[in-house]
Amino acid sequence: MATAEAVVVDVLDRWKAAIEARQPDEAAALFADDAIFQGLRPYGVGRQGIADYYAGQPVGLSPNYRVLETRQPAPGVVFGYVAVDFTFTDRASIPALLGVLITDVDDRWLIAHYQVSPAPTG
Repeated sequence: MATAEAVVVDVLDRWKAAIEARQPDEAAALFADDAIFQGLRPYGVGRQGIADYYAGQPVGLSPNYRVLETRQPAPGVVFGYVAVDFTFTDRASIPALLGVLITDVDDRWLIAHYQVSPAPTG
């Protein structure tokens, strides 16, 4: 099995690429069917809500992330904690912290829980 960090990087690299390419269905496909998703707006459950969330993002959005911590609490489960800057073409970036719980579902690593919050300032 790949290391916990390798799993997080693989999944988040594909997430970043889908967002930058404005492919909300591709981004949503990286999540489990019943994923809990907490973006910077009210939370949702399931892929359709996730696809809708990403479809509403502005053109030019780019999530630039750096892995801070990873853990593997059980076989087939990986946790990643990352710093992410959501950059835009027409406004200031939003620094945030992201926690993802990634699970092995039928030999595919999928995000089961996604929680992002603005990074503290100061």
